[in-house]
Amino acid sequence: MKYIYEIHKTMISRNLILVYEGEFTQEITKSVLAMAERNMDAIGEDPTIKRKVFNVMVECLQNIVKHSDEVEDDIYKDKNSACFMVGKHEDTYFITSGNPVTKEKVAELQEKLEMINSLDKDGLKSLYKKIIKEGFISPKGGAGLGFIDMARKSGQKLQFDFEPINDHISFFSLKTTVPRNLKDDNE
Repeated sequence: MKYIYEIHKTMISRNLILVYEGEFTQEITKSVLAMAERNMDAIGEDPTIKRKVFNVMVECLQNIVKHSDEVEDDIYKDKNSACFMVGKHEDTYFITSGNPVTKEKVAELQEKLEMINSLDKDGLKSLYKKIIKEGFISPKGGAGLGFIDMARKSGQKLQFDFEPINDHISFFSLKTTVPRNLKDDNE
């Protein structure tokens, strides 16, 4: 039972206010969002900041639901498992997710995220409008706007990593930071 205390200490030391690990469905996503909203309401968070954090959380959770790969591995035991965390420092919120992806997706995701990170505010806005205008929809139902929207709403670069699990699977980690003093000019 000591591991529970270790997890608790880790959550406190990392300033985590919400942690979920497991399968993600639309219903679980709604519950996670509701819990996060209650947490921010309880501390009296500014509505503008709350909206930006909420928007990034929605995009992050939709990314997990739409783009996680089902994997077979000793760790995952034939299930689609991912994790989602929200933390709060004095001047920022951070939204972190992690999910398994096939190795074939790593290069494409990395290229897309590096390209998004290379753009400034105006470049992100232009790319967003271009994708909306062209109307591209992926086979899984996305238009590729989620990462762009996360960068626009946060006003920050997206942090990411791919940790190899085995020869076929990597664990994709994504972190978005939302400053608590962010002005509403990234819309």
